[in-house]
Amino acid sequence: MKKLTILVIGVLSMSNIMAQDISDALRYSQDEIQGTARFRALSGAFGALGGDMSAVSINPAGSAVFTRSHASISLSSLNVDNDISYFNGRNSSSDSKIDLNQAGAAFVFQSTNESSSWKKFVLSVAYDKTANYDDQWLASGTNTNSIDSYFLAYAQGLRLDEISAFPGETLSDAYAEIGSFYGFGNQQAFLGYESFILEPASNTDENTVYTSNIAPGSFNQSYNYVAKGYNGKFSFNAATQYEDKLYLGINLNTHFINYERYTYLNESNSNAGSLVTNIDFENNLLTTGNGFSFQLGAILKLTNELRAGFTYNSPTWFTITEETSQSLSTFATDSEGSFSTNVSPNIINVFPDYKLQSPGKITGSLAYVFGEQGLISFDYSRRDHTKTKFKPTSDAFFASQNDIMNTIFKTANTYRVGGEYKIKQISLRGGYRFEESPYEDDSFYGDLTGYSLGIGYNFGNTKLDLTYDQAERMTSNQLYSVGLTDAAILNSNNSNITLTLGFNL
Repeated sequence: MKKLTILVIGVLSMSNIMAQDISDALRYSQDEIQGTARFRALSGAFGALGGDMSAVSINPAGSAVFTRSHASISLSSLNVDNDISYFNGRNSSSDSKIDLNQAGAAFVFQSTNESSSWKKFVLSVAYDKTANYDDQWLASGTNTNSIDSYFLAYAQGLRLDEISAFPGETLSDAYAEIGSFYGFGNQQAFLGYESFILEPASNTDENTVYTSNIAPGSFNQSYNYVAKGYNGKFSFNAATQYEDKLYLGINLNTHFINYERYTYLNESNSNAGSLVTNIDFENNLLTTGNGFSFQLGAILKLTNELRAGFTYNSPTWFTITEETSQSLSTFATDSEGSFSTNVSPNIINVFPDYKLQSPGKITGSLAYVFGEQGLISFDYSRRDHTKTKFKPTSDAFFASQNDIMNTIFKTANTYRVGGEYKIKQISLRGGYRFEESPYEDDSFYGDLTGYSLGIGYNFGNTKLDLTYDQAERMTSNQLYSVGLTDAAILNSNNSNITLTLGFNL
């Protein structure tokens, strides 16, 4: 087994890794509660209803709707189907998994003072998965832009002695030393130079101009993407009921991130004049983080049938750590024959922690309950993604990234509607949701549309619910942050089958 060396990269390198994290900032900011089967069956339109553990994660006042202590646990089968296009290439992929996506319990304490207007007090604890990162796809096609543009973008302007190994120095030692002294960007230039992709204008230490040993033309490219991990939160909830009309609640949430990504690019060419004709470029990223947020919520019975809900979600304040590792190999032919070069430093770059503040959200809800026969519910949410921030904002680089996000992001609205109809112990459910893109240019990250269907059976103190839901979105996935910035277009379809067992305590 190869030994990996851990290298702590200094602050000087942050500007070279954070540019790609604008899209990552959006990824880690997602708070899409996956929830119970009943919650999913109504497409999450639960802000004015309550009485469900996942509804508590949407509106903390929802736990006060419970008349008895309650608990639930949910298993979900997630399937991700992708149709991928990249220039003249078309591919498809499918991935599935079964996972625990929700668990929680609410403990109801009825008031013992009959003259008090405060009828009950509820304490709850809940776990909800808020994002699933498991995905894999392959993009392949013929491009006129080579990966050499990536290495050239980093190398131009850098001294040759700051991106190359000293005589007698191993490639691993040189990669580590360059990372320690100069940062991630110099490491990328080092990979390009030592693999013979880059050619200095003059072979002197002072040289700062580079050309490519890959001639212009067409390039056969294959880009493999594999990711796994999740974003989840634990909610600690307190809620109360005032008389028979008002429910109030608060959630204190702890969030956690675990995201792993592997990408592998193979490029080949037969262009006249190319010294390098084949490239394999591998990158690994590990992201971990934790955060905090809170929610305030209320549900008001306007009449016995009509209910209104309101929820404020604070920003989530994350602390995030990232680690990377890389390798690059090339095949070249010159006047003396063919040769291969493998630059595999076996170094893990550990970057300084950074802060991310995701935007807050407000949600307004209405629900109409038809006695024991059923209900219809509607939720509207508004979230200003321009408020996404890297911190500290006094840092010049963070400030520039925040300015970019303020330009490319926008305020996005979400609409959810759901209904339920009861036939004795059986409940039939359905829902629809529409989420606007958080980007001004929705061709980069499209709107999401989804629908859901579900059924439930009430055994008395125990309930069993089953739901199928589906959502579709088109995204443009840029291969690299600089140079080779061409994108693979993904039409992604996420479908879930969720089973929930709920019971009174």
